[in-house]
Amino acid sequence: MPSVVHPQVPHYIHAPATQANLDYADLPIIDLSRIDTSEGRAELALQIRESMTEHGFFYVVNHGYSSSQTERIFDIADVPFTGVSDEDKQKYLATMKVTGSYQGYKLRQYWHIDGGVKDQVEHYNINKDITRRAHPENLRSFLPEIEEFAKHNHFNVLHPILRLLALGLELPEETFVNMHQYSAAGETYVRFMKYYPRSKEDEEKTKNVWLKGHTDFGTITILHSQPVAALQILTPTGQWKWVKHIPNALVINAGDSMEFLSGGFYRATIHRVVQPPPDQQQYARLGVFYFCLTDDDVKLAPLSQSPVLQRVGIKRRFSDEEAPTTEAWRRARTSAYGQSELKVAATNKNIEEEYINGVLVKHYN
Repeated sequence: MPSVVHPQVPHYIHAPATQANLDYADLPIIDLSRIDTSEGRAELALQIRESMTEHGFFYVVNHGYSSSQTERIFDIADVPFTGVSDEDKQKYLATMKVTGSYQGYKLRQYWHIDGGVKDQVEHYNINKDITRRAHPENLRSFLPEIEEFAKHNHFNVLHPILRLLALGLELPEETFVNMHQYSAAGETYVRFMKYYPRSKEDEEKTKNVWLKGHTDFGTITILHSQPVAALQILTPTGQWKWVKHIPNALVINAGDSMEFLSGGFYRATIHRVVQPPPDQQQYARLGVFYFCLTDDDVKLAPLSQSPVLQRVGIKRRFSDEEAPTTEAWRRARTSAYGQSELKVAATNKNIEEEYINGVLVKHYN
């Protein structure tokens, strides 16, 4: 049988790994190859439960995607930025404020960061159903590979993690999987994202913060690790620590929706993006993500039938009756982000707040 011939694409050359002595977070590493046995699943479920309650972040290795496949998806990820003209990008803009959807381009200088400075990050978002929207001509030949990438993340990474999270709550294994159907209506999507270096003046005005501390609004975020150091997480003790690059590893974190569904048991961890260390400051930072949300009609109320939650209690952000659907929550968060007026918290001048669907959302400087 002849091998599949993929369209040619320029090879993306990453920045060299930083030599800076950074204060890295000590995050657990989950080996997904151990999930095939009942003993391995039980051990991984306990490890992920501890990871999600203590850190909200962890690494995944042996996820079924080879180093060469990872290189190829990063090559493709750069096409929307370097292979599409500025004029064509305008034809495929996302309409976040109107539709509450990120599908398409979010161009630079859309979000307000701080001190009158707007962002220097560009991203292109592709729904797991790649037919939902038209795509730039230069990206179309790569759509079959992007679709396969989405399916790999969905079935070989997301679903196994969701099964382990369900076991951690002593729920049936398919509890969360049944809320994340690949064919269902929703906004789970692949994101290619590129941060560009900023001026010295902008760095000073924003105190070197490129993206304020925040929580993701979905259930699970899957980030394919890359070498430019910029991602930091806020530890339970209030320290910002760097996330270290591990070649061909995934960086996983929980978002608000998972925190809502788990009654606060699985923590949506606050994270931010800052200027890289000096030896990487001249490089752009290319990211590849799979942002996961439940199906649009899922109500984000705590799964109170969990024996674990019955023992430890539920931390509610709203009453069960007022719990939003995923569609309502993601539309509100998407349309507001970087566009709404934030108020400084009365208790901490480094925190800004807004209410979205009656839920207090915080942004951390």
